[in-house]
Amino acid sequence: MAKNSKKPPMTMTQKILAAHAGLPYVRAGQFIEADLDVVLANDITGPPAIREFAKMGRPRVFDREKVVLVPDHFTPNKDIKAAEQAKEMREFARAQKIVNYFEVGEMGIEHALLPEKGLVTAGDVVIGADSHTCTYGALGAFATGIGSTDMAAGMATGRAWFKVPPAIRFELSGRPSGWVSGKDVILHIIGKIGVDGALYRSMEFTGDGVANLSMDDRFTMANMAIEAGAKNGIFPVDGRTREYIKAHRAKTMKKRARSFTADAGAEYERTVNIDLAKIRPTVSFPHLPDNTRTIEKAGRVKIDQAVIGSCTNGRLEDMAVAAKIFKGRRVADGVRCIILPGTQQVYLDCVKLGYAEIFVKAGAVLSTPTCGPCLGGHMGVLAAGERAVSTTNRNFVGRMGHVDSEVYLASPAVAAASAVTGRLTDPAKL
Repeated sequence: MAKNSKKPPMTMTQKILAAHAGLPYVRAGQFIEADLDVVLANDITGPPAIREFAKMGRPRVFDREKVVLVPDHFTPNKDIKAAEQAKEMREFARAQKIVNYFEVGEMGIEHALLPEKGLVTAGDVVIGADSHTCTYGALGAFATGIGSTDMAAGMATGRAWFKVPPAIRFELSGRPSGWVSGKDVILHIIGKIGVDGALYRSMEFTGDGVANLSMDDRFTMANMAIEAGAKNGIFPVDGRTREYIKAHRAKTMKKRARSFTADAGAEYERTVNIDLAKIRPTVSFPHLPDNTRTIEKAGRVKIDQAVIGSCTNGRLEDMAVAAKIFKGRRVADGVRCIILPGTQQVYLDCVKLGYAEIFVKAGAVLSTPTCGPCLGGHMGVLAAGERAVSTTNRNFVGRMGHVDSEVYLASPAVAAASAVTGRLTDPAKL
């Protein structure tokens, strides 16, 4: 870059990437190498990354505090293969003296656990060998999913190559009403722009409406940015963000939050206006997340199973909504309801606040934190012809089990109400 070249206005994502690349500015489409604050893997993606790391001949990871390993997909281990994968991660963590390794008893679903532990903060660059790593954009971080080979390189060097993404601005206004949550908002957006509507773009959420979204709403929305094809989703850092970061500051990672604000005149490919007050509870029908309908148009589809949890909706706010609906009610005959708190702390809070008792008395099962049925792993795999309403993030063919099963994505409120009636149900109609 020429010394006298004028510094162009940048988006939030571009500012974070420029800072981590040691550059005064970056442009969309530019290839850069950036420093990493967190490198994450789970029990599916971690073992291949560990093997690739071994091939590199590096004796140690670049930083034993910044490499984070969380076996969560098949844990507690569902079979011998899963046990061997977890064992491989455990032995690597011990050999490398990894500080942030979380397994059974102290584990959580990775994208719920890391923010809770304070391992990600505003202004970070995070890569994770899991597509929903984009969750951390809720904290004003640049976070994106990568493959296991890139994960290995990140563990070895603490750096990664990126193509700077162009951006789409989502201008949020108004306040969500009734039972509408962040899950309904992001399903509405994906339904509006399509599963490739933000392909390799940064989805930047802005506007006065952001202040009316809780942190749990924002985590859910950033989590599902990938379902629109996005490279990352990101929210501005406001008072609510700073309060969350302060409350979850990690003792193990000595770093400060850095707040980046998009410049006036930053270049966006387009702006999508979203009035939160007009959004209704929304359901994504099989077999793509953009196949959305409002609850009024969903019809009374009969379900066999309801799943409330996952890295998308396994936080305490989600548990509170489900408990509010289940209190004094029962899960419908013939329906299996599985509730998966996102972390051990969320599980403990459910016990302390009485939610656990409500769930059990309602006829639901309360599981240890795990990804479980989200990816057809365990704890609720579907048989042929079965239908599930789920607060997870994907409803592809065979995603939760048999290729002839169906998954309907919805909020915790809709999932809980549907579990009570046995059919897709507007929680306001209970």
